[in-house]
Amino acid sequence: MIKRTKVASAINLAIVTSITAGVFVTSSAFAAEETAKVERIEVTGSRIQRQDMETASPVTVIDAAAIKAEGFTSVDQMLQVQTSMAGAAIGSTTNNGADGVAQVDLRGMGSQRTLVLLNGRRMVNSGSGADSSVDLNSIPVAMIARVEILKDGASAVYGSDAIAGVVNIITKKDFEGFQFDFNGSGTDKGDGQSGDVSALYGFNTDGGNYTFGAAYSDRRGVIQGDRSWTEPGASSFIPEGTLGGKVQDANGNWVPRSYGYDFTQDSYYQTPSERRSLFANMTQELGNDVVLTADAIYTNRRSNQQMAAQPADIMLNVCGAAGVPAGAPCVTLDSDMIAAGIKADEKGLVNYRRRTNDVGPRIYTQDTDTWRLSGGLAGTLDVHTGMNWDVTYTYGKNQAKTAVENSINASDMATSIYADPDAWFSGDPLTQQMINDISYTEDAKGGNEQQTLSAGLNGELFDLSAGAVGFAIGAEYRRESGFYTPDEVVIAGESTSAQQDPTDGNYNVISIFQEVSVPFTEKLTGEFALRLDDYSTFGKATTWKIGLTYAATDDLMLRTVAATGFRAPSVSELYGGNSGSYDYLDDPWGNAQDPQILVNRTSDPDLQPEESESYTAGLVYSPSYVDGMSVTLDYWRFKVDNAIARMDTQAGLDACYAGDATACETFNIGPNGNLDNLTNALTNVGTQDTSGIDFNLAYSFEGLGLDWKINNDTTYLVNFEQDGEDYTGTIDGNFGAYARVRNNFSISAGQDDWSVMYFNRYIGEMTDLAEGTDVDSILYHNISGTYHINDMTSVSLGVKNFTDEKPVTVSNGSDGGTVPEVYDTIGRTIYGGVTVKF
Repeated sequence: MIKRTKVASAINLAIVTSITAGVFVTSSAFAAEETAKVERIEVTGSRIQRQDMETASPVTVIDAAAIKAEGFTSVDQMLQVQTSMAGAAIGSTTNNGADGVAQVDLRGMGSQRTLVLLNGRRMVNSGSGADSSVDLNSIPVAMIARVEILKDGASAVYGSDAIAGVVNIITKKDFEGFQFDFNGSGTDKGDGQSGDVSALYGFNTDGGNYTFGAAYSDRRGVIQGDRSWTEPGASSFIPEGTLGGKVQDANGNWVPRSYGYDFTQDSYYQTPSERRSLFANMTQELGNDVVLTADAIYTNRRSNQQMAAQPADIMLNVCGAAGVPAGAPCVTLDSDMIAAGIKADEKGLVNYRRRTNDVGPRIYTQDTDTWRLSGGLAGTLDVHTGMNWDVTYTYGKNQAKTAVENSINASDMATSIYADPDAWFSGDPLTQQMINDISYTEDAKGGNEQQTLSAGLNGELFDLSAGAVGFAIGAEYRRESGFYTPDEVVIAGESTSAQQDPTDGNYNVISIFQEVSVPFTEKLTGEFALRLDDYSTFGKATTWKIGLTYAATDDLMLRTVAATGFRAPSVSELYGGNSGSYDYLDDPWGNAQDPQILVNRTSDPDLQPEESESYTAGLVYSPSYVDGMSVTLDYWRFKVDNAIARMDTQAGLDACYAGDATACETFNIGPNGNLDNLTNALTNVGTQDTSGIDFNLAYSFEGLGLDWKINNDTTYLVNFEQDGEDYTGTIDGNFGAYARVRNNFSISAGQDDWSVMYFNRYIGEMTDLAEGTDVDSILYHNISGTYHINDMTSVSLGVKNFTDEKPVTVSNGSDGGTVPEVYDTIGRTIYGGVTVKF
């Protein structure tokens, strides 16, 4: 007989509230309604099927009701408000460089170090091509039953990428009837509208269930310049153009540029996106204690971003200057230009810069398709021994077409300038012919593919005095491939954007894994996992995990986990084509005319895996004298060595300037500070070391004739160091936010057919990393309510950022003078929805 302590009940209540029969079940799932047989389920972080949800690992669960109540329309929105997140994961507020992708960044350790699962199985990486992370846009909110966030290392269970933890998205299944959901939102400024509609249909058969769904969502954009708190941009690239840093005034005189261009009038805070999804789940008994399960999903995403017109930076030959080949096209500097200080450099070149507003803003578009099909058979070897087996196959594929409208061909622009320099240097608008000559639409394509075949055996080995010893063993084969093909103009290096080569590659891995759960005593249980992965690229990796739970009293459980982990190099890291990046750097030789210096970024097929160690220790307390209350407190620490990273380019420049020949060679710096071939390669030089404390208080009670629920999550960041730099308590446009304190608090009250909820989110004060100044804390307030009109229909209404808090200013913010991935930049938002079920 299973003895359930107060604390065990608290854990199960916290995790199982949203679970209905049939999630990761053995063949007893449908028999459970007719027999007294206890259902066993698989929980995130372990492959051992068990009757209890108690494990040594800390897990946060967000169910569908909470997602709807807080008005989340995408998975990334829901995840990024969790206190366990940090950094600046890209998503709907990332206008520059995200290509419409949405990711998760657990502990701020990088999206590539958080494993995303769908129903306990890997999800294909997705985005623009050769991607290293899952695009959360490919998973519609309408299909989610709950999300489980495992907050310790789990490579010994799941393999690569689970360094910071695991996000396991569980889909709706075992559904019967029809359900329609209609949701919409918009800001009180009259923009940023979004809407989604979804339909769910399910029916039962003799020993089975089939659930089908469809969803459509449409999110509109918000322009940065439409918010009063946006700091105007001041780019040195202006529509009139500059020559050698000078611009012609109204009198035709060449004078220093005294103003900048405000690019915020063309850039988004919230990027537009359309998504269409189809999904299905099925479970069917086949007889002889065999169950067939399958799930399928297809998502099409059409998204776009917009930025100010392309800044073109053209180096022109100066007629008669030393170093200019005879007969080469050139421009003549007249006496007024020379008098103003415009002159050729040592190579005979002069710099012409222009914001190509006449062509139009850069419009980035993506059309991506993501498919995933997973099927499996599960059965029981012998109902008396409790031995269960399973075989699964999962196939995932992602294809993307991307484009950048109003791109500029730098070679064609140089030719146009040489043909008619007066027309360009005058600062007058370009003619339509000139626009046609220099502009084009940049087209690219890419994709990812994943195939996984696994087989396992789990059950009970034997009984000890304190209970049965559970186990799980298995093997897995996985193949990953990816490619990305830039536009031909970009490959040729003729675009105003940096040159980039194609990426194409694949690898495979064979894995063997095992787990054992041992009840040493009625109070002490040990969990042990071991995994061996053999990669076609770098070879073997072995990881382990040890967890202990100790029921100190009926009210108090202690838990701890120690584990090792790894992350295998991705396709793009191994086989990525050389690509250029314009980085903000200080040239110690003073040769560079612009703070953005071109750096050639290279990959390395000989990269080794990242290695990690993780440790968590905490308690679960459910006082017997307070019904409905539970408290969890966990200390955590993660260390990563051999992290795949690029060395600090600025440090390399400084070291080379100081006479370090090795630095000059490593970064490919030429004599006298020649930066024409400045290179930064990926290598295993990075490190991470982060630690902190998580606290949760959950309390459900009755009072004043109402049902109350209180929940408070706090994360205190003790330390975050990366590559020798301390980011603890700082914020930066490049790295995001690492606030020492993040806190989420909610309180809800309800009775019969209605409920209301108040939610607040606190981000503590930080230090501006670039300037060393203080950045104020911020507190967001959300209010929502739900009313069940009848058994068929319910409605919800809410307000996010009720007090319309303005984003905090960050000196080198990634957009609009702030960090949109961290702070709310669109302001007060009103949302509502209707659910009809019959």
